[in-house]
Amino acid sequence: MGNRGMEELIPLVNKLQDAFSSIGQSCHLDLPQIAVVGGQSAGKSSVLENFVGRDFLPRGSGIVTRRPLILQLIFSKTEYAEFLHCKSKKFTDFDEVRQEIEAETDRVTGTNKGISPVPINLRVYSPHVLNLTLIDLPGITKVPVGDQPQDIEYQIKDMILQFISRESSLILAVTPANMDLANSDALKMAKEVDPQGLRTIGVITKLDLMDEGTDARDVLENKLLPLRRGYIGVVNRSQKDIDGKKDIRAALAAERKFFLSHPAYRHMADRMGTPHLQKLLNQQLTNHIRETLPSLRSKLQSQLLSLEKEVEEYKNFRPDDPTRKTKALLQMVQQFAVDFEKRIEGSGDQVDTLELSGGARINRIFHERFPFELVKMEFDEKDLRREISYAIKNIHGVRTGLFTPDLAFEAIVKKQLVKLKEPCLKCVDLVIQELINTFRQCTSKLGSYPRLREETERIVTTYIREREGKTKDQILLLIDIELSYINTNHEDFIGFANAQQRSTQANKKRAIPNQGEILVIRRGWLTINNISIMKGGSKEYWFVLTAESLSWYKDEEEKEKKYMLPLDNLKIRDVEKGFMSNKHVFGIFNTEQRNVYKDLRQIELACDSQEDVDSWKASFLRAGVYPEKDQVENEEGSQENTFSMDPQLERQVETIRNLVDSYVGIINKSIRDLMPKTIMHLMINNTKDFIHSELLAYLYSSADQNSLMEESADQAQRRDDMLRMYHALKEALNIIGDISTSTISTPVPPPVDDTWLQSGSSGHSPTPQCRPASTVLPPGRPPAVRGPMPGPPLIPMPAAGPSSFVAPPIPSRPGPQGAFVANNDPFSAPPLIPSRPARVPPGIPPGVPSRRPPAAPNRPTIIRPAEPSLLD
Repeated sequence: MGNRGMEELIPLVNKLQDAFSSIGQSCHLDLPQIAVVGGQSAGKSSVLENFVGRDFLPRGSGIVTRRPLILQLIFSKTEYAEFLHCKSKKFTDFDEVRQEIEAETDRVTGTNKGISPVPINLRVYSPHVLNLTLIDLPGITKVPVGDQPQDIEYQIKDMILQFISRESSLILAVTPANMDLANSDALKMAKEVDPQGLRTIGVITKLDLMDEGTDARDVLENKLLPLRRGYIGVVNRSQKDIDGKKDIRAALAAERKFFLSHPAYRHMADRMGTPHLQKLLNQQLTNHIRETLPSLRSKLQSQLLSLEKEVEEYKNFRPDDPTRKTKALLQMVQQFAVDFEKRIEGSGDQVDTLELSGGARINRIFHERFPFELVKMEFDEKDLRREISYAIKNIHGVRTGLFTPDLAFEAIVKKQLVKLKEPCLKCVDLVIQELINTFRQCTSKLGSYPRLREETERIVTTYIREREGKTKDQILLLIDIELSYINTNHEDFIGFANAQQRSTQANKKRAIPNQGEILVIRRGWLTINNISIMKGGSKEYWFVLTAESLSWYKDEEEKEKKYMLPLDNLKIRDVEKGFMSNKHVFGIFNTEQRNVYKDLRQIELACDSQEDVDSWKASFLRAGVYPEKDQVENEEGSQENTFSMDPQLERQVETIRNLVDSYVGIINKSIRDLMPKTIMHLMINNTKDFIHSELLAYLYSSADQNSLMEESADQAQRRDDMLRMYHALKEALNIIGDISTSTISTPVPPPVDDTWLQSGSSGHSPTPQCRPASTVLPPGRPPAVRGPMPGPPLIPMPAAGPSSFVAPPIPSRPGPQGAFVANNDPFSAPPLIPSRPARVPPGIPPGVPSRRPPAAPNRPTIIRPAEPSLLD
C-alpha cells in the first residue's frame, strides 16, 4: 500500500462512521477534496497515484489528462472500482481502470489531443482508503496542439478554478524542478483563490532530472519564493519505471534513498518525499475533522436532550410484566381524565396558541353561536302583526270586541316559545360534537395500545350519547315549563299600561340592552371583497363596530378613517364563497334599497374562517343588525293589500305586539342563561365524573387486561428504535470525546512575504528581498573576531565564509530565512538556538568551521545576522 498517513487516519474516521451508522445517520465530515494543479507533464497524476497507493492513471508524455478525473475514494471491505458512466460493471483489475479512463477520454475528446471540461467520475472502494475526493486536472498549457481550441489556456484555467475555488479543497501546486519557479502558473492560480495560503502546499517534482551541478535547495528551504506552508520535494517514477511495472513501494524506497544520498537535500530528507506529503495531508485531514467535531457534537447533544424525556419511561421497560401492565393501565386512565378536564376547564400549561380547543370552543357555542341562532328565528314584523289581528278577531268571533283580549297575547307568546326548541336542540348537538372531538384528542396518547384506545372511545362515546338524551329531555322540559304558565306579573314585564305607550321605534331601541351610544362592540380586520379591480380591488381594513355605526380605518391605529356606516335599516345575509377564494364571506345591505357604500347596494366582508364569520354575526346581533329573513312576499301581497284594520283594532294589535315583544325578550334572556347551566350539569360535568370514577371499572369489565394492554407493533418498534438511538447517541458522544483528546492539531504557519505572486507569471527575476539569504548580505565582510568572546555581543554580527566552502550538514542553516523555515514546518525538529555564544578556542576564528566531525564539542558557533529572529 505504501500510504502510512492514510492508514493512521482510517481507524479514527471508521470509529466516527460506525458511531453514526449505528444511529442510522451519515457522518457529515465533508473531508477536503485534494486537487493537483500544475503545468503539462509536471507529474500531477503521479502525485495522486502515490497518495492513493495504486497505479491506475494514464501516463505518458505530452498532454495525457485531457478531462478532469473526479476520484472518489470510499472505504469498503472489498476492493474494486466503478465508473459513473458504466455503473453496472465492477473493475477489480486496475489496469482495466486505466484503459477505461483512456477510452472514455477519447470517446468525448477524440484521439488528437482534444480536451473537455466534462469530468470522468470514478469510485474506488477499498479497505485502505478514507472517504475522500481526489481531482486530477489537465495540465496548464499555452499553445494549442492537435484538435485543441485557440483559447485552450483560458479554458483549462476556468476548468481548474471551478475545482480549486471550493473552500474545502486542498491545493497541491505542482511545479517541476527543472522549471523556473517564478514562472509557475500553479502558484499564481492558487494565490488567486487562496490569498492567505491556508490550503496551498507547494510540490516540487522531477528533482532527479535537474541538470548536473544544480539543485532546488533554496526553493525547498522556502527561501527563494516563500509559501506559508512551504514546499515538499518528491521523486516520482519515470516512464521507464512505469513501463517496467515498478512497484510503488520500491519507488518510495528509491525516493528515500535519493534524498538521503543527495548532498543538497540530505539535511532535510525527513521533510521531503511522498511519505512526508502524505503525512502533511493526513494532518490537514485530522485538523479538518477536529474542526467539524464541535458542530457534530452539538447536533448529537441536542438529539440526546430531545430523547431524554421519552426514553425515561422506557429505561426499565419489561413488556411481559403483569404489574407493569396494571400500572400502565391505571396511569393512562388517570392521565386521560386529567387531560380531558384540562381541555374543558382550561389550564396554564401546554396552551394551544394556534386554534381554540375544548372548553374555549364550547364557550363560543354558548355565548356566540346560540344567541345568534335565537335571533335568527326572531319573528317577522308583518307576519306577527297579521297573526295578532287574526287572533283578536277569532277570539271575539261574531262580536266586536271592546277590550284587548288576554288570550290573543297568550296564543301568540306560546307560538313564539315553541320556536325556541330548534335552536336549543341544535346547541346541544354542537356541544356534543365538540365534546367528542375533545376526548378523541385526549385518547391520541393511548395510541401505543390500540385495543385500550378503542375500548375507551367506545365506552365514553356511549356514555355521552346517553347523557345527550337526558340533556335534550331536560331542555324540552324547560321550554314546556315556560309554556305551561305565562307569568304576566314578572318584574321585567311592561304590562298593558306601558305597552300602549310604546312605539315600534322605541321598542327597537330597547332591543339593544345595556349599550351606550359610544359602546365599542368589536374591533378586527375584515376584507371588503366586492370592490372592482378598476377601483383598487379587494382590500383589508380595520373595522370598529359600535352600537350606532360600523366604521373602518386604514390600520389598527384608527387615525385615518375611511368610512362610517350607520346601522339603521341594515341587515346581514350569507354570501357564497368564490370559486377561487379561500375566504368566508357575509354581506351587509340596506333594507330600503339604498347604497351602503359608494355605489354598492351591498358590501361583502370576508374572514379567514367560518368561525370568524359566526363571531362577527353575533357581534352585529348585539348591535341590532339582524339576519335577512327568507320570505316570499309575493304570495302574501294580495292578502296584505286587501287586509285592512280599523283604528281600534290597530291599537289593540300594537299593544299585544309590545306585550309579546317584552315577554319573549324575558324568556330569551332566561333560556340564554339556563341553557349553558343545563348542558354543563347534565352532560359535561357528568362526563368528567364518569371518566374519573367509573371508566376504569368499565374497562376491566369489558375486556381482559392483557388484551387491553397489548402494544401495537409500531409502538414496540418505535420503543426499540428510540432506546437504540439513545444508547448509540451516548456512544457516539463518547467516541467523539476520545477522538478530540487523542488527535493532535498543528497550528497554521505564520504568513510569509508573497508579494512576488502579485507580479504574475512574468519571466523576470524575483525581487531582491525574496532572493536566497546569501544574496542579500552586504558586499563587505566583517572582520573576523579573534580570541574568546567574553559574552553575547550587543549587536549580532552576520556570519561570513567563503562561498566555495561546503559545510557539513547542520541542523539549521545561517540566515534569517533558514531559521524561519526551520520553524515553519510543523513536522521538523525545533532549531538549535544557543542561549549564549559558545566559547571558541583562541586559535580558531569565528565563522570558520572546524575540521573535526560535527558532533565534536568544539563545534563553531553560528552568529546570526542583525535581523528579527525567533527570540525577539
